[in-house]
Amino acid sequence: MTEQELQRHMEAVSLQFFQKPFLHRAMFNTRLRTTGGRYLLQSHDIEMNPSYLESFGLDYFIGIMKHELCHYHLHLAGKGYQHRDADFRALLAKVDAPRFCQAIPTEQKMHRYTCLACNTAFLRKRRFDVKKYRCGRCNGRLKYVQEEIVQVSQEFQLLCN
Repeated sequence: MTEQELQRHMEAVSLQFFQKPFLHRAMFNTRLRTTGGRYLLQSHDIEMNPSYLESFGLDYFIGIMKHELCHYHLHLAGKGYQHRDADFRALLAKVDAPRFCQAIPTEQKMHRYTCLACNTAFLRKRRFDVKKYRCGRCNGRLKYVQEEIVQVSQEFQLLCN
């Protein structure tokens, strides 16, 4: 999808679900990592993450557009446009837009360890010396199993540090 097509989609979604025109710019921002889109308060433009279009498809991407358009139309109307505001939550429900985005799954190299006593499996990003560490559950000895490529989400990446 090009930026011109994104602009046309944003204008069409705005008219279809909000019955108001979208009068500013819609653009792609490839630097967005953990968010599907962003409404810019100063310029009233909307930036969209193209990775969500590639990963989840057009229907999900239109849901993100509706979410950002909720921020846009409420801010221009002088109403509560932030996630915690009742006006924002009511408009999200009215247009059936998601409140948060799913995390994009990515592939990552992980190291698998098992406990020799309780057979608990561990995944870690970094390899470590099994002689220096013990199992957190039973204090048993650990064994390095293998390196593997795993599909992980953003939340899982935070847990495995």
